[in-house]
Amino acid sequence: MTDSLQGRVALITGASSGIGAATATLLAERGARVALLARRKDRLDELAGRIVDAGGTALGVAVDVTDADALKAAAEQAAAEHGPADLVVNNAGVMLPAPIEELRTDQWQHQIDLNVSAAMHTIGAVVPQLVAAAAAGRPADLVNTSSIAAQNIFPNFAVYAATKAFITHLSRHLRVELGAKDVRVSAIEPGIVGTELQRHVTDEGAQDWLAESKQTVEWLEPEDIAEVIAFTAALPRRVNLQQVTIMPTRQAS
Repeated sequence: MTDSLQGRVALITGASSGIGAATATLLAERGARVALLARRKDRLDELAGRIVDAGGTALGVAVDVTDADALKAAAEQAAAEHGPADLVVNNAGVMLPAPIEELRTDQWQHQIDLNVSAAMHTIGAVVPQLVAAAAAGRPADLVNTSSIAAQNIFPNFAVYAATKAFITHLSRHLRVELGAKDVRVSAIEPGIVGTELQRHVTDEGAQDWLAESKQTVEWLEPEDIAEVIAFTAALPRRVNLQQVTIMPTRQAS
């Protein structure tokens, strides 16, 4: 399956680090042209350069995905330079756990803006491209990054978990709606993955929990999730993995 994505055009949000960067790298290795969307232009340029140096095709577009108009323009730019997307990895997100009684409304809103609103902006910007690709007889995939927090209960993660539950439930509905047009929709639900998300956590209790977890559990790596996304997209057009949960072997829940 090393060249199974040859000719695909992928658009990845949150592409400057973590799961997004790993996925962009792997998709490019397997033949896809990749458009990298995120805020940090320097990181995008560096990643795109590495992909090109390795023989792939990559375009970095710096954009704030919480800005619907800017995101639409970025998707149009990527389509004009690379071709319309037929594989979208809707991946941008942030995790900011804290006890609800602390009333960290700034963090609540930031998670909603990025994990929910920006995800919807991305879908709005790319669905016409995906529907057109499917109508032309090509595979078309919308892959939404969710979390096991969508299904499980973690104290102090209420707002983050709720945003991810939104993504998983949205994906189920979109799969039915867009599946009738041959667009596949998948929700990817990882357990703990070692990314920059943990460095954004400010709550001491959550920091302690993560630190303890790292002593007993070998966390997933971004490349593990990238492999699952690449596998999902490479399946025959008739096959749709609706929801994939990926856990570290030692993580219980």
